[in-house]
Formats: sequence, C-alpha cells, structure tokens
Amino acid sequence: MLKIMEVEKKYEGHVVVLPYPSQGHINPLLQFAKRLASKGLKATIATTHYTLSSITSPLVTVEPISDGFDDGGFAQVRSEELFLESFKTNGSRTLTQLIKKHQATKNPITCVVYDSFLPWALDVAKENGILGGPFFTNSAAVTAIFSRIHGGELKLPLRLEDCPVVIPGVPPMNLEDLPSFLNAPESYPAYLRMKLNQFSNLDKADWIFSNTFQSLEHEVVKGMGKQWPAKLIGPMVPSAYLDGRIEGDKGYGASLWKPLDEDCAKWLETKPSNSVVYISFGSMVSLTQQEMEEIAWGLQDSGCYFLWVVKDSERHKLPKAFLDLTTQNQEKGMIVSWCNQLEMLAHDSVGCFLTHCGWNSTLEGLSLGVPMVGVPKWADQLTDAKFIKDVWCVGVRVKVDNVTGMVNREEVVLCLNEVMDEGKRSLEIKKNAGKWKELAKEAISEGGSSDRAIDEFVMSLKGT
Repeated sequence: MLKIMEVEKKYEGHVVVLPYPSQGHINPLLQFAKRLASKGLKATIATTHYTLSSITSPLVTVEPISDGFDDGGFAQVRSEELFLESFKTNGSRTLTQLIKKHQATKNPITCVVYDSFLPWALDVAKENGILGGPFFTNSAAVTAIFSRIHGGELKLPLRLEDCPVVIPGVPPMNLEDLPSFLNAPESYPAYLRMKLNQFSNLDKADWIFSNTFQSLEHEVVKGMGKQWPAKLIGPMVPSAYLDGRIEGDKGYGASLWKPLDEDCAKWLETKPSNSVVYISFGSMVSLTQQEMEEIAWGLQDSGCYFLWVVKDSERHKLPKAFLDLTTQNQEKGMIVSWCNQLEMLAHDSVGCFLTHCGWNSTLEGLSLGVPMVGVPKWADQLTDAKFIKDVWCVGVRVKVDNVTGMVNREEVVLCLNEVMDEGKRSLEIKKNAGKWKELAKEAISEGGSSDRAIDEFVMSLKGT
C-alpha cells in the first residue's frame, strides 16, 4: 500500500515530450523525459506509430501519435515537404486527442515539451489551455546563426565576400564553418524552412530548452540576449556516464537499429589504453565510395587500431582488399554494422573519435572526454567541427581537397597522428578533453547549472 501511495505522490505534473521521429532527435528528448521523471514529474513520450516500438524506458510512458505514415514513417513518402505537412496535420489532431484522453485522469497533461522542429505542437498546447516549450537539439551557436537569418540580420545566400560572418559570442565564421546550405539555400529548401520555422512562434512559448550547458556555450547564449532566453539543460547523455543519479540509465532507451555490442567489447579488451580510433558517421551521413576508400586506407596507413561502424547498406563502398584485411585478421581493425557508441567512447582502449560532428555525437565525445577528429559533411556539422577544433580545442578537423571537396588518406593519417601521438598538440587536446568531461559532469550533477535549470522547470510545474 505504501508503495502505491509513493507512486501517486510522485506525479505533481505531467509533461508530454514530443520528439521529431529520427534517432538523433528521439535520444536527447527521451533523455530529458527521463530526467524529468527522476525528479518527480510524470513524463510521457509521444512518438509516431512507426517509432513507437523502438522506445523503452521504465521511467517514461510511451504513447503513439500519427504522422500520417504509420507503417513506414518518412521512408514511406521520401519527401521532406510532404512528410512535414502530413506530420503537422495528423500530429496536431492526434496530439490533441492524447491531451484530451488524459484530461479526466488523475494525471492530466500540464505541459508539452516539443522538438523545436515541430512548432505546431505549441499551438496545440495553447489551444488546449496548457503550457508548452521547444527543445532545441542543436548547439546554441547553430541556433544563433539561424535566429539571425530568421530575424533578417543575415541574408541568404551567404557568399565568400560576406565572410567572415560575425555574430556576438561566436568566433568569426567562414563559409566552411557555417551550415552547409546557407550558400545554396535552394539545395535543401524543406530543411532550411524547418530550421527557420523553429522561431515562428517562440514568443508564445513558456520555456525554451537547449541541449547544451552553461560553461560550454555561455558566450553564445549571452550574445543572443533576450531573443532566446533558453534554459540550458544538457548534456542529455545517459546518467551512468555523467552523474549516475538515474539508476540503471546506461542507454538512451531508443534504438531504430539493433546494436552489436558483445564482439566490440571483447575486441576492445585486447587493446592497450587510448590506442583505438573509433569511427562513426552517424545515422544520416552517406559517404561516397571514393571517400570511404580514402578513409579506409588512411586508417590502414596510420598504424592505429580502429573500430569502424559501417552500415550494411554502405559496406559495398569499402575496398575489397581492405575488407579482406580486416575480416581475415581483426588484430588491427574491426568493422561492425552497429554498436553502442556510449560504451565505445567510455572504454579505456578508445583514444580518439573520428566523427561527422553531429551534435549528439559531439556532446557524447565531450562528456566522455574523448579527443575528436572531425569529418563534417553537411548542415550543422560544419559549425560543430569549428568549435571542436578552435573553441573547445578537443580535436582537429580534416582539410578537404580543394578540387574534389573530399578528404584524402594522407590527411586522415596526419590528423590521426596529431591526436594519437604524444606530441605537444596531442597532449593539449587530451588535457582539454579531460577538462570538458569534468565540466559536463559538473553541469548535470546535483547543484550544477543544468541541474538547477531543470529543477526550476520542475518546481514551476509542480506549482501549477
């Protein structure tokens, strides 16, 4: 009986958390939902029918809403325009139904925290008389750039002669440091529109949340001032790798793929400390065959141990001779179709993360203190790579060939050696990586800046 009363008492507010239905957006929003639940709120993830079965967490309830493509999600339509329009129409309708369903229960929904890509969710919240706020899944620096474009202070397309672009709190940015399509806005019109729409009704939001932390991007947030009064609540990385305050929180609890961890872990156990390069380009990046070949032979020529995550659909792009080498003898390197990235980065054997510089991967690298080699390909990855190299000084960035626009094997070797050897630059990078690991942990630990920001939100909801 006592246990039941304790469970009832826990729920002093009910938050619905609505992610954009892709892995890189589900993970941080689900992690935020778990944080809220650990602090006494009832947290429900509202996700599309297609992604529903991929999300499990003992702390969080999962309920379906519709994007209009319940059998296959985005893959069913393959058009950003159609998908986003359908999600707005069907998502608004089914989110309203979800809110109304809970109205008569002991735990009516009091707030919607939604992915900033889905501003229509705030309209739904307001129409139903409840609170709402967006969750920005990019860095504050990237948000600052798009905020200025939305406000008309930066005009598109950006050209070489417009650079460096100077934004308060952000280092001077050249074209190669800015989101890739700002100089060719017509290349991804739906994506650009989605980025700008994040700010369309921001003035009506009760809160703004950002997956970053005070010491990491203090200057950027200060430079944005009152136009973006965000609560910095990151890094949204599972608790086991930071403060350890959420019991059993070793993974995000969402996977659209099946991880293959056991073989990776066994292989890593055979390698010396800080000797392995871990390579992953995330779920969205697709390299050309030539790029895959150059990176493959760069890894081979570097002499480093390596573990490379290559999706099954990309495996055919690897050189046959390279594949033969790694399958016949896994002493030097291993190729897997998927693995638990957090476990890899936390492993003592891993000394370097060769990454596409997506924001989640960047935060994981920072939180786990792993030096990085950035190979950014598009969108916000270029800005993240700039900060990794020049602001936080936790890694290097590959230089691409002026003619092909791609990385070559010599550059891969050069960058890996710069991070992995014991030279002055390497030692400085490793020292900075250790510093940011501690600052990330401090931010989310009890009394830290992010923890206080989350507590303020929780207390304001408990008072409603």
